[in-house]
Amino acid sequence: MKFLKSVKDEMKQVTWPNRKQLRKDTLIVIETSIIFGVMFFIMDTAIQSLFSLVLK
Repeated sequence: MKFLKSVKDEMKQVTWPNRKQLRKDTLIVIETSIIFGVMFFIMDTAIQSLFSLVLK
């Protein structure tokens, strides 16, 4: 029970983001995911083309 009480006390100290900050952070995560997805696609395509030329 001591653990649950300490969890409850810690949860009271948490500061939750407001709607504006949450929206901003969510957009940053989505934009970063899209950028990395495009970057990995370009790198994968380049490596695949390079291996295709080498193994031909």
